[in-house]
Amino acid sequence: MWTAIVTIGLIVLAAVHLRRLHTWRRDRRLLAESRRALAQAEERHREADFQARAQLQTLFNGMVEGVMLLDPAGKVHLLNQSLEHLFNLVLDVRGMTIMEAIRRPELAALVERLKSTRQVVSVEMEINGAPPRLIEVNAASVLDRDGQPQGAILVFHDLTRIRQLESTRREFVANVSHELRTPLSLIKGYAETLLSGAKDNPEVATRFLQKIERHSNRLTNLIEDLLTISRLESGQVTLKLNKVELREFAARIAEDLQGRSIEKGVVIENRIPPSLAAHADLDRLQQVFFNLLDNAIKYGRTGGRIVLDGRDSLENKVQLCVSDDGPGIPPDARERIFERFYRIDKARSREAGGTGLGLSIVKHIVQSHGGEVWVESELGRGASFFFTLPKEPDSSGRAGGFPTEH
Repeated sequence: MWTAIVTIGLIVLAAVHLRRLHTWRRDRRLLAESRRALAQAEERHREADFQARAQLQTLFNGMVEGVMLLDPAGKVHLLNQSLEHLFNLVLDVRGMTIMEAIRRPELAALVERLKSTRQVVSVEMEINGAPPRLIEVNAASVLDRDGQPQGAILVFHDLTRIRQLESTRREFVANVSHELRTPLSLIKGYAETLLSGAKDNPEVATRFLQKIERHSNRLTNLIEDLLTISRLESGQVTLKLNKVELREFAARIAEDLQGRSIEKGVVIENRIPPSLAAHADLDRLQQVFFNLLDNAIKYGRTGGRIVLDGRDSLENKVQLCVSDDGPGIPPDARERIFERFYRIDKARSREAGGTGLGLSIVKHIVQSHGGEVWVESELGRGASFFFTLPKEPDSSGRAGGFPTEH
């Protein structure tokens, strides 16, 4: 009997042990599975976080503005390539304070101001370089759901080009006002003199009316040149490209200016090879040759010589040149001579009837054909104006940045 009881007890103990062993193994398996699921979840979270961060970085890198994110401790968490290029950052600055990353006290002060305000704060600063840049920085706090600051975002805007355009616009308006005011004042003065009694003297009246006509023509030319510049710069000019035999074309322009050249005793020599041709807009190319030849006659030497020359250049281009043997151009003026309203000798230029826009028009027309224009000169040895034109239109049917027609 005791043997049976012991046997039953052992069986029960064995069953309990086996059950516990099964439960332990099951729990261990479940724990392992849970750990694997947790590890997989953590891996998926890391991948999702990495992808989100990569997407954010890609988005930031696609921005023109520089962008920087700071963590709650005020250290750099993220920045984009535009910001790296703006400050020439070659090291990884993540994890640094803003003063360690970009040594600009005004930026540190900007971040400090965020601690006492929820509004966007701004600062402007200059970055030394060639050329120097003017930067506007806008900063704002990054808040959590409870409105507590969790860092900051800084956006860097490069205002250099905008300020340059504003300065150019102001200078342009001032120049136009001055150029218009001078002939208008003269016309008004001559008209008032005529009305006050000079009209009764035929000789004086004729002389004054001739001056009024001359200054009226100058105003008309100025307005036409301004409209031409405006159309060229806004891309409203449609180039009608045709094959142009350059020697014959230049000869016609020289013939149109023959009266002026004879009056000043200037000889125009055409050395452009007969076989040289380009694809260009006839009307616009006429403006280029006319302006360059007219300038050479006006500002060249009395009794001098003007030479038209040309040759084949590289990369589907022809190179043309208009040279004179006049007084030449000072070195400091060569870089600016194609600017609007720039004159080397202002009094002489106005007396000759120039608007100060001719060379600027030449530059824009040549560039619209995809060419270049430049000047070479020595004082006392004359000046040579070079420009290039395409021999053939490119595969897109264009000859530069403006639309073309055939």
